[in-house]
Amino acid sequence: GAVLWRRLLRKRWVLGVVFGLSLVYFITSTFKQEERMVRDRNLLQVQEHEQPILWKVKFSAGNSSQLSNQCRNSVQGKLLITDELGYICERKDVLVNGCCDVAVPSTKLYSCDSCLPNGCCSIYEYCVACCLQPSKQHLLERFLNRAAIAFQNLFMAVEDHFELCLAKCRTSSQSVQHENTYRDPIAKYCYGEYPPELLPV
Repeated sequence: GAVLWRRLLRKRWVLGVVFGLSLVYFITSTFKQEERMVRDRNLLQVQEHEQPILWKVKFSAGNSSQLSNQCRNSVQGKLLITDELGYICERKDVLVNGCCDVAVPSTKLYSCDSCLPNGCCSIYEYCVACCLQPSKQHLLERFLNRAAIAFQNLFMAVEDHFELCLAKCRTSSQSVQHENTYRDPIAKYCYGEYPPELLPV
């Protein structure tokens, strides 16, 4: 049997068949591997596209987490200022460190005065103060998870709850209709998930 096998291997056509089969096996294996790689790559791209945007917003446990005695605040208000701890006060009652003076009776914490149940307010500083309530964290997280790609550039830059509320309460394309009129000309500063209701023109 061994002698017969040796004689067969010496014949050129047998070597040709063995070589041909090896070549076919090599080519089909290569194509299958390439096909698998393309399928895996496409699957990865689909998964990456479907993943939510990785926002870097950090939420704190309210004003107890303040580590320094300095406060960032809403800055631009002529009459009112909201600090990052959630206090709203008159501009004259802002301390040199940027925080509202909590000893003044008119200073309020997380006040939602001028705000409607839909999260839209007529005064920017109240919008920020109301948005800073710890209970609003879940609402803001839901908004971020559903935020359109159009808002990615705006909200990717914010790093914490305070910055998110500042950005969210500013008027944006969500607050206007026809690019020149407010959807709600009174309550135009919104921290809520949805834009203001369209009012009849």
